Amino acid sequence: MSIRAVLFDLGGVIVRTEYQAPRQHLAERLGMEYDDLVKIVFDSDSGYQASIGAILPEAHWDSVIKRLKRPASEMEAIRHEFFAGDIIDHTLIDFLRSLRGKYKTGLISNAWGDLREYIVREKFDDAFDHMIISAEVGAVKPEAKIYQVALEQVGVKPKEMVFVDDFAVNIEGCEKVGIKGILFKDPDSALKQLKALL
Repeated sequence: MSIRAVLFDLGGVIVRTEYQAPRQHLAERLGMEYDDLVKIVFDSDSGYQASIGAILPEAHWDSVIKRLKRPASEMEAIRHEFFAGDIIDHTLIDFLRSLRGKYKTGLISNAWGDLREYIVREKFDDAFDHMIISAEVGAVKPEAKIYQVALEQVGVKPKEMVFVDDFAVNIEGCEKVGIKGILFKDPDSALKQLKALL
């Protein structure tokens, strides 16, 4: 059965933290380790709650600011500095745009409820036929449910979909439901593996 749909993860794949310096400086300014700061933002209870849509992103950031023991007035500056080293990979986006019409394209992302707004604001929503965002569907990778939602929305069988993600556990999750997975290490090798399948 041939591939009819190509879906990508966002964070760590299309949007990557290529420059650690801004986040490192922020951690130093807050008197903490880089990894501990990342854990508070992404791997905390409120981060998870925001990822399944149980709370709004603003509520999660309120919690982050409290845990960092900083005043609420600093929230925007801290948020901006935390993400200042992120880049959007326009080569991957252009590749997805080039597939549209021939293949169905999409996104499966563990993300807070403001992701769609961010993608529209950064003007690359036209790369995707479908955006499956965990906060909108109430399930996170590697749970089977989020991949099943993706299959339903895109309208293909598992064997007709390929999914690119930077976490092995998420690739295992998609492969358990029958979707072909590509573990992302760098853009060139991911695109090479993808083109070999299409």
